[in-house]
Amino acid sequence: TDTDVGKTVIAVGLLDAARRAGLRSIGLKPVAAGRDGERDGVPYNADALALLDAATVTLDYAAVNPILLKRPMAPHLAAEIEGVRIDASELAQHCRTAISRRVDIVVVEGAGGWLVPLNERESMADLVMELGMPVVLVVGMRLGCLNHALLTAADIRARGLVLAGWVANCIDPDMAGLQDNIDTLRARLDAPLVGRVRHLGRGDDAADDLDLALLLRHE
Repeated sequence: TDTDVGKTVIAVGLLDAARRAGLRSIGLKPVAAGRDGERDGVPYNADALALLDAATVTLDYAAVNPILLKRPMAPHLAAEIEGVRIDASELAQHCRTAISRRVDIVVVEGAGGWLVPLNERESMADLVMELGMPVVLVVGMRLGCLNHALLTAADIRARGLVLAGWVANCIDPDMAGLQDNIDTLRARLDAPLVGRVRHLGRGDDAADDLDLALLLRHE
């Protein structure tokens, strides 16, 4: 639904759950904004690298993250500054090439929120439409999450996409009315709750709190 709601934590958790289930998996982050370092001479974004490392099928970094922007800002703004062209159709084709490998599950993580712009006319939602994949909505449980989640879910459905499920990621351990907020979303989202992920500490794995089986029906 937003930036800093734990999309990567949940994406890695889904990949870890797939590994435990003996499934062949890949994780993709088509666009990443923010260069965090280099590994073996290859620049990387930490979120994309986490997906690469969590998958069971080995891919080159460029296959996981074809567009890596230096600046940690909205992709269309960083791309304009850096002279990079982002096109949803081309990104989708790149993803399909990676997905053409024999795998059981593919996790594609977006950048920012659902409608974050990629260029002057397209958003992250347009990339998902090009791919035609079911959507897992990660809701960071904090003040304001109800509005963000419900608006995002409404747009997903308005575009004819499938909301396969949602995750309540408890990023604020002190959130007032946490369970009441989760109950409200369960009543209104009309999609299965894939997991209530507790506030995670270092070394904790979101896979422990996720029910991957609820999503496999949409493969």
